[in-house]
Amino acid sequence: MSKQSIFGRIAQLAKANINALLDSAEDPKKMLDQMVRDYTNNIAEAETAIAQTIGNLRMLQDDHAEDVRAAQEWGQKALAASQKADEFRTAGKALDADKFDNLAKVALQRQLSSENEAKQAEPTIASQEEVVEKLKSGLTQMKGKLTELQNKRNELVARQKTAQAQSAVNDAVKSIDIMDPTSEVSRFEEKVRREEARVRGQQELAASSLDSQFDQLQDLGEQTEIEARLAALKAGGAQGQLSN
Repeated sequence: MSKQSIFGRIAQLAKANINALLDSAEDPKKMLDQMVRDYTNNIAEAETAIAQTIGNLRMLQDDHAEDVRAAQEWGQKALAASQKADEFRTAGKALDADKFDNLAKVALQRQLSSENEAKQAEPTIASQEEVVEKLKSGLTQMKGKLTELQNKRNELVARQKTAQAQSAVNDAVKSIDIMDPTSEVSRFEEKVRREEARVRGQQELAASSLDSQFDQLQDLGEQTEIEARLAALKAGGAQGQLSN
């Protein structure tokens, strides 16, 4: 996987419009779950790639620093050799002076080579540093998107559960409406009313029968009284005739 393709993927994922993706999804929850998994995997891949890119950059920086140190060291060696050559030349030792001048030239050549290597590496290092910063920024945005996705997913699950609970309540209410328990209550109430009416009828019937019996007793008493009075009248009439 090239560094450019890695950067392109990170930039594309970091700029992804979550809401637009959800609008086109048939099942947002499943879509979000899959997106969370994909984002998590992409972040892991991106972290590995970025770590490798940073490692390569650090190697370039280390090599550059080494070239800079080498250039400085060769410069110091060239200066030391030149000074030694001057000392020998002052002492009249031309051969020794030439020898150290040659060593100074070799050191200067090595210094120049190290400096050139350091300069050649600087544009690459600068470019890699820019890439690393962009990759880090993109990775940070991806992690932010992942957090947003996870929050969206949790919110959606909660809303879905609420909707399911509300739907269950609505279904229960519909089933109650269909069953119409009030009609059953009315039927039972009518049954109770009929039973109560039957009992009242029995009570009235019993009361009527008792009143009839009392009426019969009263009629019997009156008949007895009449018979007694009739007997008294007869007895009184007989006594009157005897006295005459």
